[in-house]
Amino acid sequence: MRAATQGWIGRTIMGLVMGVIILSFAIWGIRTDFSGYGANRLAQVGGEEISVNAFRDAYQTELQRIQRQAKRAITNEEAKHFGLDRQVLSRLVSDAALNQQADALGLTVSDLQIAKAIAKDPSFKGAGGQFDRAQFEELLRNNGLTEKAFVREQRGDILRHELVDPLTAGLQLPKAMLEAIHRFQSEARSVDFLILPTASAGAVAAPSDDELRKYFEDRKLGYSAPEYRSLVTLTLTQDSVAKPETVSDADAQKRYDEIKGDKFGTPEKRSVDQLLFTDEAAAKAARDKLDAGANFEDIVKDQGLALKDVSLGTVTRGQLIDKDVADVAFELPESAVSAPVKTRFGYVLVRVSKIEPSSVKPFSEVEDEIKRDIAISRARGEIARLHDAIEDQRTSGKSLAEAAKSAGLEVRSIASVDAAGKDQTGAPVADLTNGPALLKAAFASDVGVDNETLTLPQGGYQWFEVAKIEKARQKTFEEARAEVQKAWRDDETARLLSAKSADIAKRLDGGETLDAVAAAEGNLEVKHATDVKRSGGGKDLPANAVAQVFNVGVGGVGSARLDDGGRLVFKVVDAVVPPIDFADPSLVSIGGQVKKTYGDDLVAQYLGSLQNDFGVRVNAQALAAATGGADAF
Repeated sequence: MRAATQGWIGRTIMGLVMGVIILSFAIWGIRTDFSGYGANRLAQVGGEEISVNAFRDAYQTELQRIQRQAKRAITNEEAKHFGLDRQVLSRLVSDAALNQQADALGLTVSDLQIAKAIAKDPSFKGAGGQFDRAQFEELLRNNGLTEKAFVREQRGDILRHELVDPLTAGLQLPKAMLEAIHRFQSEARSVDFLILPTASAGAVAAPSDDELRKYFEDRKLGYSAPEYRSLVTLTLTQDSVAKPETVSDADAQKRYDEIKGDKFGTPEKRSVDQLLFTDEAAAKAARDKLDAGANFEDIVKDQGLALKDVSLGTVTRGQLIDKDVADVAFELPESAVSAPVKTRFGYVLVRVSKIEPSSVKPFSEVEDEIKRDIAISRARGEIARLHDAIEDQRTSGKSLAEAAKSAGLEVRSIASVDAAGKDQTGAPVADLTNGPALLKAAFASDVGVDNETLTLPQGGYQWFEVAKIEKARQKTFEEARAEVQKAWRDDETARLLSAKSADIAKRLDGGETLDAVAAAEGNLEVKHATDVKRSGGGKDLPANAVAQVFNVGVGGVGSARLDDGGRLVFKVVDAVVPPIDFADPSLVSIGGQVKKTYGDDLVAQYLGSLQNDFGVRVNAQALAAATGGADAF
């Protein structure tokens, strides 16, 4: 189940599987001897049969639902891989057992109850929140159901719930269970620990040639060379086709003059104040006061305002909404105040308190950039021409190298590359344009295949040919010697450190302190970690060490291997469990999940008992035929 849920589709289907898993426990031991029955009868539950067509319909319904969730087609093989066929059969068998038990108990559902249930279903309510018959009928048509068939299904569903729901109604978890869950989740431990570096293992004697060979033979499946392929590629991009050196100085200067203000310049900015008046007379009166010697700040104060109330900030011409104000503001000298300016909101006085001049990079600084941009722009058309020329040559049977040469281009030969983009030394192949897509296509191809042209995400095209294939193979001992030597040394170091850790643990159990051990082992540092929980926590404690910490009691010792080959030795100093709060949301959530599991188990036991009482037989041949053909549904 863990492996199955690694992918998105797996998680989608497993969601369905877990949704009906309570109906599955009783089916795996049912009888499959079904001789003497018709080919259309897939299963028999007591006196009720499940036909092949009923199974197909139920299977198809579930498969389509999962496809809608996954937003892609799911093959029959994928669905079967995750057990969808068995789950659908399990549900049908359980439904049949419940149907017969309802009949045996004489349970019925009135038409009025069914009508009320349908009317309350949100799926059938219109915009006004009331039952909408037209919507009801449309949904039935979309799902291939008649009203009669739907009502029959609803009747059976209600009866089955009448049998199952009382089993779990009022189910409560024991407090002892909640306390155990709380203790598991919340217990925090304090730990003293030291780290034994790989050097603590001491000198590791070099192995003999025979020892190395035996080590290799015991693990030879771990030493293999991946498949390598030799490729011939041709890549057309704007950068590869562009030729900045062919762009004249005159063309570059012309483009510079056209765009220098926008691309290479910083526009002039001005700090602008705008004081609004209700009419022209008031604005002129304020202007007269300025001419008589008053300052702008005094005029603003007379209006009952502060300077922050009239400031428009430091802006460019384009940032000023009113064109007339912008024209005036960018004509005034610094610190000057304008005459009254008419705006859509009234008359204003405009003051410029500060000017930040514009600046433009000189042509000499940006000449190379401009020429490159021009060359790339011209290359777009050239790429299209070269693409057509190469495709014409390939259509006529020319090799990629020949087609490239006829177009004045050069191919790139990649001597050896694996599916991960590495050469035979293990180093990444340099400058591998469009690497992931190229490698995926190349390793799906073969020698001599005319491959589809790849379109590059950034624009352009890429062609490739597979020139040679070296199949994956086992390495010989001599090829793997360096890897084997390193692995042997790492394993031997780990063995020695593990033995040393075990010895230290005995010393600690015997009463020696961790500080004393640390001093004896070369004055190693003793560290302390607090608030270590099963979910993590504790500085310098890796996850595998945390797991070991909770495998011993308070005062217990243990060790764990580290990623760098060293070993961590610890002693549990203390453990604290906070008081339980039964209303804590996280505990309530976990308790609800556990409660559901208990309920599912009760239902599973009940269904198993019913199936045993009524007897269940499955026509294995009919089931295989019903699910055997890929996409047969």
